Amino acid sequence: MADRGLYAHWLLEAIQKCKWHPFLRINDRIFFRPKDGTEFKALHLAFHQPGCTWSGEVTCFKTHPIEITLLVRWEEGHEEPWLILTDLPTEQALPCWYGLRAWIECGFKHIKSAGWHWQYTRMLDPERATRFWLAIAVATLWVLSIGGSADANIPASSLGALSENHIVRRRSSKKSCTRLLSCFHRGIMIILTSLIAQRQLPLGRFIPEPWPT
Repeated sequence: MADRGLYAHWLLEAIQKCKWHPFLRINDRIFFRPKDGTEFKALHLAFHQPGCTWSGEVTCFKTHPIEITLLVRWEEGHEEPWLILTDLPTEQALPCWYGLRAWIECGFKHIKSAGWHWQYTRMLDPERATRFWLAIAVATLWVLSIGGSADANIPASSLGALSENHIVRRRSSKKSCTRLLSCFHRGIMIILTSLIAQRQLPLGRFIPEPWPT
């Protein structure tokens, strides 16, 4: 997943060579042609108002065209649609999956100011940076496995047992997020607590969450 990135054959082939499926957003000024169509038309003319959902096999781009699957989703209340290209068949892909891309932004934040503080290294040597990023990658996997495992075992909310006018119920209704503490920070706290208490360092496990629908 990436924000508006699939514009070239070489990029598509590089992604597929890694045995990954591209799921990349494009802008609405691009031209496409449905599989059984004869003419190219601009995305912003074909999908010009909220409330539309569409998927199908298309030829995308007039110059250097590619055969690909186009997914379209424009929810009411949003300024623009999600226009996504993927090599997955239409029956195996949903545009709402693109909502997972927001996790990438959290990853950037945890690598920098909210976590490992990569921005303070000031490294100029690529080989040194590569070794440092390897350490960051391993540490991130460890922290997330521990934090995710602990998050999955948090008791279910007892909000329903509170009265309708309870202050906690009023405050919680204003929150749109489902987590008050990220798995990343929860994992770090568990590791630090184990070190302070001189307990054995924990090992976590990855617990998959359901796909968006």
